[in-house]
Amino acid sequence: MIRFDKVTKVLGRKTVLDNVSFEVGEGETFVIVGLSGAGKSVTLKHMIRLMLPDSGTVSIDGEAINLLGRGALREVRSKFGVLFQSAALLQWMNVRDNVALPLREHTKMPEEEIISRVNEKLELLSLDDAGDKFPSDISGGMQKRAGLARAIIMDPKIVLYDEPTSGLDPVTSRRIDDLIVNMRKRLGITSVVVTHDLHSALAIGSRIMMLHQGQIVENAPPAGFIKSKNETVQSFLESQYITKKGKWEELSHE
Repeated sequence: MIRFDKVTKVLGRKTVLDNVSFEVGEGETFVIVGLSGAGKSVTLKHMIRLMLPDSGTVSIDGEAINLLGRGALREVRSKFGVLFQSAALLQWMNVRDNVALPLREHTKMPEEEIISRVNEKLELLSLDDAGDKFPSDISGGMQKRAGLARAIIMDPKIVLYDEPTSGLDPVTSRRIDDLIVNMRKRLGITSVVVTHDLHSALAIGSRIMMLHQGQIVENAPPAGFIKSKNETVQSFLESQYITKKGKWEELSHE
């Protein structure tokens, strides 16, 4: 579904992505981890052509998006929903109007159908009672859920998550994790998640890829990731008090 083939990106004098190649299969929850500046968000931006590679190819469903014209690119982008780190809700709109915005801007759907679809997504994400509230009136976790409702309102095949648990307390973070897993199970959505939170990555990921100094140092299922022999990976795991022993060793994702 998503394929990076020898992608290199240089920003200033820094090689942010260095000959990076990987694939994300349909229905996967593919998690990208790494230290700050490792190239995680840059990788995400390449998937929807907010950035272009200096060399190499990024393909979506077999189409090299760095070579597409405007019309074809718009069609490929319609396959994506994006949940931004801040949720990026418009403060002067209530939750219902925030979620409805993509439908109103990009379709000619009748208003009655728009409201019906919005209410369906709000119910899916347990936001039934929040539709008339403004972003400033709801918690950070509810804002993230509202952002996710907006991200999936156009029924995308792929959802990109940029630090979805950033700034949230541990309990709320786990609720967001559960929602991401639910999106995969109930809607068959392919997810790509950028996060610093390894506990989240291990809970939701079908595969975890770690970037370090612009290169892939590990790309494995959770159980394989925690047993990686790469010193950078082990150091990253230990920094979040995750070891090969204990419950992590029993991790498996069907």
